[in-house]
Amino acid sequence: MKKNKVVLVGCGAVGTSFLYAAINQGLASEYVLIDVFPDAAEGNAIDLADTMAVLPTTFTSIKAGTYADCSDAEVVVVTAGRPQKPGETRIEMVSDNAKIMKEIAIQIKDSGFNGISIIASNPVDVLTTIYQEVTGFNEHKVIGSGTTLDSARLRRLLAEKLEVAPTDVDAYLIGEHGDSSVPVWSKTTVMGKAVKDYLDEEKISQADLDKIWKDAVNMAYVIIEKKRATFYGIGVCLARLMSAVLRNERQIFMIGAKLNDQYNHKGFYTGVPALISANGWEYILEWNLSTNEQAGFDKSSSVLKDVVEQARKAIA
Repeated sequence: MKKNKVVLVGCGAVGTSFLYAAINQGLASEYVLIDVFPDAAEGNAIDLADTMAVLPTTFTSIKAGTYADCSDAEVVVVTAGRPQKPGETRIEMVSDNAKIMKEIAIQIKDSGFNGISIIASNPVDVLTTIYQEVTGFNEHKVIGSGTTLDSARLRRLLAEKLEVAPTDVDAYLIGEHGDSSVPVWSKTTVMGKAVKDYLDEEKISQADLDKIWKDAVNMAYVIIEKKRATFYGIGVCLARLMSAVLRNERQIFMIGAKLNDQYNHKGFYTGVPALISANGWEYILEWNLSTNEQAGFDKSSSVLKDVVEQARKAIA
């Protein structure tokens, strides 16, 4: 019988926001927290345990633990790494966090873990690639958070402009979780109506779309400048991805999946539409991108390939 056990590695703001979201949604029965600072793991476990008596859908246990606890977990979520500094890009964090990720990956592998890994440490595309290469885990059982959050931001901003609910908008950013991500306007719809129709009807302009894209890409910098870190949005996104795994939802998300000639690239993780199930991500959905969208994705992929090589050298 499955224990419905989840292990979190990294008890900072992102990790604990994820746990808080997961616990409130009743996603798992057992939670284990691991952190380089044991008191942080223990303190958060105690704090979160206080919710057990009042939640309508509760869990059976939550505790601070060690990597040995990964051995029988269904899902391990990794958010550990040093935080992004004001004005710093995600890519600039690569050397420090690649070394941290290598240490984490080795300990998770050594535990005998055979479940699904969800990675959110930044730069997430690069570190998901490093994690999978270091562990040697089946690439389909390693999921990066990809452009899940980026796309959520794009949906919200477009919805605000058109004065509709974000849930009525399907809009996507593809490629790097970061500065080089690309909007896929050719696949964007609002209540099933193509965004191109809104352009033709002059309800929105191309300049509006360009601004929405840039605002979505730069959202993290705005938040970091104002409150030093982003964590609620990504925390909820991670809980949503974990739900898709634990409940075998077979739903498509904008996750970090490893390319194998899809979109004309291979050998690294990046944000693409992929189906998630209890097996991890099963396949990548290939869209027919416009010429400009493919060119943007090619540029984003080139950036990532270079940084993945930097990360590999940093941990060699």
